[in-house]
Amino acid sequence: MERVDVLVVGAGAAGVGVGIALQKLDLRVGLVDRYGVGASFRRWPKETRFITPSFTSNAFNLPDLNALTPDTSPAYSLGKEHLSGVDYARYLAALVKHYELPVATKTAVGRVEPLAEGFRVHTSQGPIEARFVVWAVGEFQFPKASLRGARNGLHYGRVRSWADLEGEERLVVGGYESGIDAAYNLAMAGKKVVVADPAAPWESSTGEPSVDLSPYTHERLEAALQSGRVRLSRLKVEGIRAVDGHYEVLHEGGSFRVAHPPVLATGFGGGLEKVGGLFAFDGPKPLLTEQDESTLTPGLFLCGPKVNHLNTAFCFIYKFRARFPVVAQAIARRMGLDEGALEVYRKRGMWADDLAACCTSRCAC
Repeated sequence: MERVDVLVVGAGAAGVGVGIALQKLDLRVGLVDRYGVGASFRRWPKETRFITPSFTSNAFNLPDLNALTPDTSPAYSLGKEHLSGVDYARYLAALVKHYELPVATKTAVGRVEPLAEGFRVHTSQGPIEARFVVWAVGEFQFPKASLRGARNGLHYGRVRSWADLEGEERLVVGGYESGIDAAYNLAMAGKKVVVADPAAPWESSTGEPSVDLSPYTHERLEAALQSGRVRLSRLKVEGIRAVDGHYEVLHEGGSFRVAHPPVLATGFGGGLEKVGGLFAFDGPKPLLTEQDESTLTPGLFLCGPKVNHLNTAFCFIYKFRARFPVVAQAIARRMGLDEGALEVYRKRGMWADDLAACCTSRCAC
């Protein structure tokens, strides 16, 4: 893989999905990942499940919400509706094998160097030259830890099983998807849980799935509340200190102590550090063209949950997968290739190139 047409960095959902779309164009495509295919999914807590359901509806031009190609379905392959991280990693591995994607594992990217034409990507296995680079690094490997004294807490991304956590009572900081998931699974393990979040995201009802809790999460939250083991609080936690074998939780009105490290469900971020200077930003959002190309560095594309258009985050698989053919088409046209092989994505409703339609529509009821 010393030279390729397109180098995809990341072998998770975004990387594998866009890699398959690009390979349909008979391009020389290479993927690199610092760990391996689906590594982030394998690190999910054992009890965590996809909030988007999988269902084999492909024959009716309604692809499985978690499928990465128009002709596959995790529900069909795995026989499950709400997949675990390990389940989805198996699906990704099956895709890599079936489509014969060339993936270099244990290959960390150190620097992306723009050339007069293309890029030289410096990796732990040596340099790779590519005409185009698609950055498809996910977020799970980069926990957000902006809270003061966050090192004294236990971030969601470091938990392997909720049932293994000690203690009968736990504090969860953050009430969005990961926070409610933590609270539910802790409650099901017999623990009493307080969820603290001043924004009270469990009350949000905007109609935007990237903002509101999912129906699956609402259902589980209701079950957790009915168990009497979960309490929701608008308390704003500002910091955590380790004191004499306990943990002092600092908040607006003072502080209190807990026996175990608070669970930090404060989200995930990062992943752009190695190419941060090659994108322009509006706050934390990388600025992109309508083809998801860097506005600062021609030939560098972005795929995955960090894609954002018209204040809409493409953070779910069913959202960002619809940008795979957009990126592939842009590269095909730049190289003068026939893009006809991508039409299957449009026929199956997996092609979102009308941003005004997909980013501003809301449900009526």
